[in-house]
Amino acid sequence: MTHPETDLTVAVTGPTGTFGSGLVPLLQADDRVSRVVGIARRPFDPAARGWTKMAYRQGDVRDAGALADAFAGADVVVHLAFLITGNAGRQTTRAINVDGTLNAFRAAAAAGARRFVYASSVAAYGFHPDNPVGMTEQWPTRPAARLFYAQEKAELEQLLAEESARYPQVQLYLVRPPLVLGPDAVGGKDLLPGPLAPLGRRLAGLAIRPLPVPVPVLVPALQLQLVHSDDVGQALQRCVVAAGPPGAYNIAGDGVLTLADVARAYGAVPVSLPAGPAQRVARAVSRLPFLPATAEWVEALSHPAVMDTTKAREQLGWRPRYTGLQALQDTLATR
Repeated sequence: MTHPETDLTVAVTGPTGTFGSGLVPLLQADDRVSRVVGIARRPFDPAARGWTKMAYRQGDVRDAGALADAFAGADVVVHLAFLITGNAGRQTTRAINVDGTLNAFRAAAAAGARRFVYASSVAAYGFHPDNPVGMTEQWPTRPAARLFYAQEKAELEQLLAEESARYPQVQLYLVRPPLVLGPDAVGGKDLLPGPLAPLGRRLAGLAIRPLPVPVPVLVPALQLQLVHSDDVGQALQRCVVAAGPPGAYNIAGDGVLTLADVARAYGAVPVSLPAGPAQRVARAVSRLPFLPATAEWVEALSHPAVMDTTKAREQLGWRPRYTGLQALQDTLATR
């Protein structure tokens, strides 16, 4: 049964994460959305968060049957569930990230959903020396050399394109943000595995607090983009209501920052170093054998990953409320 665009049922996997914190309040306030289904492994009470449109369904993206039940009647499926650190082990991480995403798309197609919105990443482009600064969506996505997260993001974009060709009735939207910040940013909370996870959460909290006194810090002149979780939510929402055509969209807060800008925001006194040597060191370290999963993120420093966001502005009507620096400042202000 086809529902009018003013009476949308939206199913969201991973609604309590960083991306969900930006999206779900917008769905709650959107009169075009009448019902939201939140699918997560850990129980939570939507009403306690003010999400009165949401019905909670306990489910795991590795369980295709659970997804089929949760997606029943959905007009749009937004897939946000994803592991970023790899500390669960490569086999488990792949089962959730890759197999789980394909399960979600196929379940959405079987349920008759009209749109599938997937939270991808700038990491899908990889960190290759020939990547231009200011990549548009025309630039190819390619697996990174070592970083598993980036490899899976690139692979999934290809796999989803293949699934979309098999199920052309499902419009595929891909949103590619850089590092996502904001008061509810939780992506780094599990830096350490298993019983050490509480320590990892503590370290993550310390890592995003301003310094009590100015401290000189050596920083290479590396460029980066940031985006606020609210602006990611806005982009996802615009995909949900089909504000623009299906396809991939780069999104990022205005302004390209350097690590010196980040150091100043933390209250440090940056002492700039040339970018080239730092990039070569990062590339060399990323190639070391038996590198721990978390340490693989050093590859992200080997080449700037800077995107052009013109398409999202012109075709999706998306405008960020926060610059990249403001996203960082808003995160620090809440710690």
